[in-house]
Parts: sequence; C-alpha cells; structure tokens
Amino acid sequence: MTATIVGLGAALPARTVPNSHFERLGASDEWITRRTGMRERRFLDEGGHLADLALAACREALRSAGRDAGTLRHLVVATITPDRVTPGMAVEVAARLGMPQAAAFDLHAACAGFVYGLDHATALIESGRADAVLVCGAEALTRITDHEDRSTAVLLGDGAGAVLLADLPGAAVEPCFVLGSDGNHVQLLHADRSDGKLRMDGREIFVHAVEKMTAATREVLERRSLTADDIDLFVAHQANARIVQAVGKEVGLPPERLALNVDRVANTSSASIPLALAQAHADGQLAASGLLGVAAFGAGIAWGAGVLPWQLGAG
Repeated sequence: MTATIVGLGAALPARTVPNSHFERLGASDEWITRRTGMRERRFLDEGGHLADLALAACREALRSAGRDAGTLRHLVVATITPDRVTPGMAVEVAARLGMPQAAAFDLHAACAGFVYGLDHATALIESGRADAVLVCGAEALTRITDHEDRSTAVLLGDGAGAVLLADLPGAAVEPCFVLGSDGNHVQLLHADRSDGKLRMDGREIFVHAVEKMTAATREVLERRSLTADDIDLFVAHQANARIVQAVGKEVGLPPERLALNVDRVANTSSASIPLALAQAHADGQLAASGLLGVAAFGAGIAWGAGVLPWQLGAG
C-alpha cells in the first residue's frame, strides 16, 4: 500500500493586503521584502468563515483527482484557528462535502500540522484502514495576530489548501516521515489565553527552524536511501523566504527545486505547504508525477519532514 498525492486544491480570501498596509507601523515595503521575502498576503474578512475556504480547497482536491467525496471516510483538517472552539471544523467540512459519517477531526500542531496530517493519512492507507484520505490545512491567522506588533503583523496571512492521498501501487519510493517536538521551548512562539495573540522570538525561531527541518529532512532521506537529487520538488513551511532557502541550501537542493510562494501569501501556518504546492502546480513547477519532499516547523516547538510520491489525477 503506497500513499500517493493524487489531488490538490487551494483557496484564498478575496482581500489582498500589500506591504504598504504596514507603513503605519514603521515597516516599509523594502524592509518587509528584504527581511521576509513577502510582498502581499490575503486576509479573511471580519466575520468570514474559514470553513468556506477549507471546503473550497477540499472540493478542488477531489475534482483534480476525479474522486467523489461520498466514497471517502477520512478527513483531517490541520488548523489552530477554527471557526468555533468546538466542534472541530473538520466535521462541518465533511458534512458539506457529502462525506456521510466520516471520521473527521481537527489536528493542532501549529505550522507543522499539515505534515503531521500527511503522516496520519499515510499510516491509515498503509495499514489498510483507508484507501484514500483527504488532508486539509486551513488558517485564519489574522484572528490571533496583534495588528499593532510590527514583528509579527507583517508575517501572517489566511488561506487553505488540501491534498487527496490514495493507495497507488507501484511507486518507486514509499512515503517516510520524521516528526518531533520539544516543549521546553514553548515561549519561543505561543499565544496565551490572556490575550490570544501570537508572540514570537524571531531570531531563535529562525535558528531552530533551519536546524530542525534540515535534520529531519536528512533523516528521512537516509531512511529511504535517497539523496537530495532524488527530490523533484521540496516544499517547506513558508515561514519566510530566508528560512526556506536556508533549509534548501543545507539539504543540497538547488533553487529551481524549491517551492516558494511566501511573496504572495506570507506565512499561513498549516496551510502554507499545500498552498505552495498548488502554486507550484499553477506555475508549471510540478510535473505530472514525482517525489515530493516536505518539511515544517512551528510552535510547540514541533517539526516534521517527509517524502512521498505524487501522481496528480490518478485518484
């Protein structure tokens, strides 16, 4: 049983917010672009529903795979910003998709959530408990952004992306994932109940993000007896351009095999990998099939990396 990405979808809010929006905080377009690689991001309208974006992304992933939602029994939605405290957003999305009595749940692993979701979905397929699993990353980070804090406000955006994983025998490489966490560093990136806004030590997060994503990616490659040359496209969490490029350099991947769309959507947490994957597909960077490398790092601190095949439209 080989879990393979066979469908891909993305959805973004209509409102585009350029760097000029933050000039009132003393952050110029040149300053933001130089430090982060970001030029614009999308904001969900106040009162908007994140479930609508998740639904649109999931529908597109199913459409691209040629798969009917009614045949699925598993949906994982990675998010830290759901529309409600409870129930989880996944149950609403599953119902609106037409997945009767599906096993649907929200997964909270911050920016690493999508990679954790891919690992869970892969395990379901490999164990024979599912023949296909829909995995979505959806975030409205503007809900937990301190819009007066220049150090974080310029970094964050909203959006949703999804992939459909299905059993596709015959893949040259079986998926592999390495996950980890270290709760001793909670204070580096967190949002407390007291004010509910993200607080971050940017310098320390940069160091840990590059170190952890690089080490996890190297371990994944070693476990499957692969090298960087075997990776057709590497999609790291789009925290900022410098982190993605640093990890790519450490792993030994040339720029043309790195997916990078942080300039268009900024940091969308668990939605960033599927959004970057969808952008790579739209830009012609994603061939009909190949081997995908993923890596993510986020609050917790939590991180993960993996390799898995894709063959779009083979669902």
